[in-house]
Amino acid sequence: MKKLPLLLPAALLLLAACNQNAKTAETSTPAPPPATADTAATAQTLELPPPNATKSVTKRVDIIDWPAGKTPVAPAGFTVTKYADGFEGPRWLYVLPNGDVLVAEASTIPTTTKKKIAAELNLDKSRSLRESSANRITLLRDANKDGRPEVRQTFLTAANGLSQPFGMLLLGDYFYVANTDGVLRFPYQAGQTTLSGAGQKIMTLPKGGYNNHWTRNLLAGADGKKIYVSVGSGSNVQEHGEANEIRRASILQINPDGSGEKVYASGLRNPVGMAWNPVTKQLWTAVNERDELGDDLVPDYLTSVREGGFYGWPYAYFGPHEDPRRQGERPDLVQKTIVPEVPLGPHTASLGLAFYDAKAFPAKYQGGAFIGQHGSWNRSAYSGYKVVFVPFRGGKPSGPPEDFLTGFLAGGEKAYGRPVGTFVAPDGSLLVTDDAANTIWRVAASGGTAAGSR
Repeated sequence: MKKLPLLLPAALLLLAACNQNAKTAETSTPAPPPATADTAATAQTLELPPPNATKSVTKRVDIIDWPAGKTPVAPAGFTVTKYADGFEGPRWLYVLPNGDVLVAEASTIPTTTKKKIAAELNLDKSRSLRESSANRITLLRDANKDGRPEVRQTFLTAANGLSQPFGMLLLGDYFYVANTDGVLRFPYQAGQTTLSGAGQKIMTLPKGGYNNHWTRNLLAGADGKKIYVSVGSGSNVQEHGEANEIRRASILQINPDGSGEKVYASGLRNPVGMAWNPVTKQLWTAVNERDELGDDLVPDYLTSVREGGFYGWPYAYFGPHEDPRRQGERPDLVQKTIVPEVPLGPHTASLGLAFYDAKAFPAKYQGGAFIGQHGSWNRSAYSGYKVVFVPFRGGKPSGPPEDFLTGFLAGGEKAYGRPVGTFVAPDGSLLVTDDAANTIWRVAASGGTAAGSR
């Protein structure tokens, strides 16, 4: 095994993601030994299995309907309810300042060839390949604050220029949408329940991507002077050449009018969730790592993002571990690869990220991070298919990921749903998108009050 010196806090989390039991249907994250004063001051060693220690496999879930009355399962002290359903691929949310929740409905659109292969081999059991994308943003309004929106209104559609919309952002008097092929902005006034006209395209982006890497997320800088745009890779490990990956596997930075584009950080295979650490004010992201190196490679991860930083893709993974498929090509980049702080497990498809900045949940959750894990397809035992929580103390990870919302796996090769994004609602509850079940789940602290929870 290759060994990599690693300082806490990442070392405290090392084996939680990489040594999952391949014999169980849904694996939990084992806790590492408790930290001591000695270990906190001493370099630790991260061990990863060698590439291809196990055969790469394809194992997809067959999505079945949630039984009546059944919900995902949260820890004791929380209640889980259905916030809203009946969507078409609800992947991402955005909470407006007035509390309205916007739902981006979009799906992977397979090529004719991919659709034919999937049908012939019965590969698409997970409802990920749809005939078309809804290309819609729906507004939900819970005016009476009872945890169930009573207003549901179409906010934007394909007629407004939506094409696989995902990330959303309100900045000043503009509402921004990240399509798969670019960023649009629309004039916006507080309280609007629908927008009219075609959006102004302020940024063009490379379209589509490997598997589900068509998603483009948006995040505003704290001072509102910059916008950050996440763009996943166009391949698994650059098998289509460098030219295919220009401005990809990166977080880009632009001005609010689309000018001044630069690569803020690179080597991030598929950075989807982005959020500002509420204590350090640093950018963090959840990254969906590469496939086809065996069951336990490569760990998805949660990491802080340094301006100008390089995180390995496609040449290295989780620090300077060289990918054998790109061996010898860029030893300089392999050596400069930044080690992420928190491994989240191999093939978990970690996508969502929300720092809990409210007060309604117990103290242990405040300041920590919730990550939505869409679930594996390239592992002999399913991993992911849940929401995990990473505790933070003083703005830094303070323990390994722990299960928070489970029960999406139904046993055998079946699942009820697949979580994607995690979002803190104005009342302090946690909203979770389930794109396979076309549902948004709400997790609230039992006995908590809605008002004044932030």
